[in-house]
Order: sequence, then structure tokens, then C-alpha cells
Amino acid sequence: MRITELLTLDTIAMDVEATNKNGVIDELVNQLNQAGKLNDVEAYKEAIHQREGQSTTGIGEGIAIPHAKVAAVETPAIAFGKSKAGIDYQSLDMQPAHLFFMIAAPEGGAQTHLDALAKLSGILMDEQVRADLLAAETPEEVQAIINKADDEAVEDEEENDSAATTTDEEVAEDTPYILAVTACPTGIAHTYMARDALKKQANQMGVKMKVETNGSGGIKNHLTDEDINKATGIIVAADVHVETDRFAGKNVVEVPVADGIKRPEELINMAQDDSRQPFVAKNTNSQQSTEKSTEKQGVGKTIYKHLMNGVSNMLPLVISGGILMAIVFLFGANSFDPKSGDHNAFAEQLWNIGKNSAFALIIPILSGYIARSIADKPGFAAGLVGGMLAISGDSGFIGGILAGFLAGYLTQGVKKLVSGLPQALEGLKPTLIYPLLSVTATGLLMIYVINPPASGLNNLLLNGLNSLSGANIVLLGLVIGAMMAIDMGGPFNKAAYVFATAALTEGNTAPITAAMIGGMVPPMAIATAMLLFRKKFTKEQKASIAPNYIMGLSFITEGAIPFAAADPLRVIPSMMVGSGVAGAISLGLGSAIQAPHGGIIVMLATDFGHVVQSLIALIIGALIGAIMYGLLKAKPTENELNALQETND
Repeated sequence: MRITELLTLDTIAMDVEATNKNGVIDELVNQLNQAGKLNDVEAYKEAIHQREGQSTTGIGEGIAIPHAKVAAVETPAIAFGKSKAGIDYQSLDMQPAHLFFMIAAPEGGAQTHLDALAKLSGILMDEQVRADLLAAETPEEVQAIINKADDEAVEDEEENDSAATTTDEEVAEDTPYILAVTACPTGIAHTYMARDALKKQANQMGVKMKVETNGSGGIKNHLTDEDINKATGIIVAADVHVETDRFAGKNVVEVPVADGIKRPEELINMAQDDSRQPFVAKNTNSQQSTEKSTEKQGVGKTIYKHLMNGVSNMLPLVISGGILMAIVFLFGANSFDPKSGDHNAFAEQLWNIGKNSAFALIIPILSGYIARSIADKPGFAAGLVGGMLAISGDSGFIGGILAGFLAGYLTQGVKKLVSGLPQALEGLKPTLIYPLLSVTATGLLMIYVINPPASGLNNLLLNGLNSLSGANIVLLGLVIGAMMAIDMGGPFNKAAYVFATAALTEGNTAPITAAMIGGMVPPMAIATAMLLFRKKFTKEQKASIAPNYIMGLSFITEGAIPFAAADPLRVIPSMMVGSGVAGAISLGLGSAIQAPHGGIIVMLATDFGHVVQSLIALIIGALIGAIMYGLLKAKPTENELNALQETND
């Protein structure tokens, strides 16, 4: 399918007049309607807004792809509009969006819908394509640019496909042939962004590569047994479970999907490193293999992977529930309580959604997805039940995490236990045998073995947090703040955030306060450093000053990652000091933010009485981090400037 089959001259709006997100949506919906693509304008517009309510379709890099698949669409189509000035679209990178593609798919047009998303998110990652589209003056020019990019994308796919069918004679032993799998749980865009980043880098390195996308549209470009046999190495860039047993005996590099976008060259080099331990499938029965697998991944890495699978699926509930609870406080401190004089019926319903629904699901979802990461789908039911029992048994997050691992490994044990059953009973395993045995075993062990000590430990931790004061609470803020800046989205950052979230669900606001203020510091410190030490930064780097301030105030720590990746020995220690100081000051001054995300907005909404104190902590932390980094950083050399210029060209 070509994109211009859907992006026709009458669906191209060119320069939009809108100055905000809703205005853009209105203009593009009207463009589709005028072109006769819709049979119910209001229903389609509502579907677009519903999709935006789930998560923004501003995928970053100045691009937004709003989309909906509903009966209100007469025929599938894509509308296009652009804004040279840029519009705040609440994009993932918090930068203005310039290019807008609205996809309209009929209710039965799932494949058209997903194919269009996949292609667009791929070709629009090309900086030249984006620049050409922004400069286009006519609808005909837009079509020509998209057609050219579409042709190149088809050529890339054909090259990729040919790599899969290359004969043994064509692929010599010394010719690198790398496979990759990309998958993202939150949307289709990052799956294809990672694919394109890996393929582009492989092409530059002269490495043959085939990429399987394992996302919302199902598995595409499936890796065959022949592909796997020929492969030098395999990259799995995924935030969700993908089938990896098929890669047994190969050099497998497993990383989050974001790494596929950020560091493709490093991953490709690792995939070609024949000194790495070969991957061992989970289902192997060999003791020797088990030992190798343990040596390769390590216990810590394995635990972290399973835990993060649970956390990534839990976080949408945490963030949405927390923000709703923050909004409630705008109506009054006790507006959700029917017995209070501040009671507001609407606020009460928001509280029921956020606190009593979203937050009530956090621990079961955490447990369920940990178990699923360990034992695939058969482990999910036992994990959910274990999480519910952790709540009823008062063991909280600690019990929920233990329940997830317990359910997962018990399910693995059940699988092995019944592996010798007659073939006639095979169909009963996933629907009856696995869930019955794993749920029962998990439930009984949670009630009689796990909950009693976990409950005691959970209450001890909470009581300890609640009793902190003076120097102790300042130390807590220092540690959590610094952890938020160590790896900015990595294991330490996630560990601090999960701990803070767990405490928040139990009513203690200190850890999340330190985490949020500490996490806001790095992008702001980077931006401040560029203002204070202008001669030490390139023009291109200084162009990110405003975006970094915006990301910092929005609690998006990742805005500092490009600088940390380029200069880790100077950036990371500076940011750790700044974030740690900010976290310590905020708790020392009594700040108490009561939502898990949102930055300056939730500060104002949930802790207005300490906004000044929180801002003081933030400013001091950002200044310390900025000055430290600025003093440590050297001016860019002529070679660095030339290299940067070549990259931009």
C-alpha cells in the first residue's frame, strides 16, 4: 500500500491556521470531511480525541500522527497539515510539532490503519523528508516528497527481504548478517523508529540486517529458521515479551526498545561480538545449558527484566490515577469526602476513578505482568490473584512484587510437572491445568507463607518513612534525588521512582517529592549550563535550551540523555550532585507533592503551600548542577565542531 493512495490532493491542508492541538485536529477533520472521507464528523472527531486521551500521538521529532478507526469513516484517508512556527501537541519529546498526518480508517480497516501508521512513523524519521515537507509550497510537492520516501522505504524492505532469502553461497562466513526484533507496548511508532534506526546504522556499517517488528499490528517481517541459522547475532530491542527461545545458541543482545533508537551502532557491534555467551532457551532441560544461561544473564539482570516488565505496565495506572487525584485537590483538600463541607460530587467521582479504581489495580497489574514475563500468558492469572491477595493481606508493593515472582516460577514448575501428560490432554493445559494449579498454589502460599512476613516488613518500612524527620528526611531526599540522575531512565532511576510510587500509594509523599524535584533538575541544569557557559557549547546544542527547560519543568528527565551519552564522566556526576541537593532541600523545607507525575503543574495543584520551597530547591539544584558541569566541560575542539557539522549535513 502506498501512502499517497490515502494522502490525496484534496486531503492536504498545507499550512494550518491553528495555534493549539485542538485547533489542528479541527482543521484536519474538516479537511477530511470536505474531501468526502467521513460520514459523521462529530463521531470521528470524538474518536480522535479519545485516542489522544489514551496517549499523545505526537511521536516527537516535530511529528504528530492523530488517528482513529471508526464507522464514521466512509473511505480510508490521510490528511496532512503543517506549521512552520510549531504547535504544542504534548509530544513525547515535549517539543513543538510541525508536521501533522491524520489517519482515518473505517471500522473494518485495521490493516490499512496500522500499515499507514507503520510506514509514516518510519519514513518521517528521515530528517531530510521532514525538512522537505516543511518547505513544500503545494499539495503536489507534498505528494512528490512522500512518494519518493515511499519508494525508498519499499526498496529498503525489498533489500531486507532479499537478505532473508540469500543463499549460503551469497552470504559468506565472514559476512555479518544481523537480525533484530523491535517491540513497544505503548504504541506502534517506537517499534518502527527502532527498526529504522537499526537498519540505517547497519547500512552505514555495511552490515546486512533483517528486522522483525512485533508490535500492535502483530508480527511483521517474521524471522525464519533460515534467517536465524545464518545470523551472526540477534538484537532484541523490546519493552514487552517476545519469543526468544528460537534464538537458542546464538549471540543475543536484549535491550529496551529505546536503546534501538539511541545506540544502534553499539548494539550492532555487540551482535557481532563472538566472544559473548550464547543465548540459552528457557525451555531447555539441560543442566549445563541452565548454568550457561545463568552465567550469561545473571540473577540481577533477570530479576530486573521481569520487574521492569511489571513496572512498565503498571505506570500508566500510577500516572493517570495520580494526576486525577491531583486534580481533585483543586476542588478542595477534602472535596472527595461526602462528609466534608468541601464536598464536590464531580471531584468525588474523579477520586473514585483515580484512587479507588486506577490505584486499586496497580499491585495486581504489577504482579500479573511480572509473572507473565517469567512464564508467558499461563503465569498472568496467578500473578493477578497473587497481587490481589497482597492487597488484602496488607503486604503492599513488597507482597505484590513477591507475588509476581512466586506466580511466575510456580507456573514454570507446573509446566514441567505436567509436561509428561498424554497428548490428548494438551488442549486442557492452558485453559484448565495451568491456571487451576498455579492460581491455587500461588494463593495458598501468599496467604500462609508470603503475606505474614511481607506485611510486617511493609508496615515497618511505611512506619519508618512516616517517622522520618530532620536530618534523616534530608538524607532520604539526597539519595532519591541523586538516584534519579544516575542513569536518567535506567535501572537506578526506575528503582527510585518505583520506591517513591509505592510510598505514595500508601500515603507518604516524601519519596515522590524528592524523586520529582530531583528528576526535574538534569534538563534544567543542562539548559542553565548552556546559558552560563555559552562558549563551551555549539550553536546546535544551545538550540535545545528552551526544550530542556520545558522538559525539566514537566518532569521529563530524559531531556538530558543526549548530553549524558556524549559526555558521561562530566554530565552524570554534575547532575547527581544537583539532583541530590534539590531532593534534600525540598524535603528539608517541607514540600509534599501528592501526584506521581506532572512536574510544575502538580506542584501547583497538590502542594501550593510549598510551591516557593519546591522552586527554591529546584533552582538551587539546577544551578549547582549547571555550574559544576560548566566548570568541568571543555570547549568543543575544532575536530568536534567539524564532526558535528558533517553529521548535520
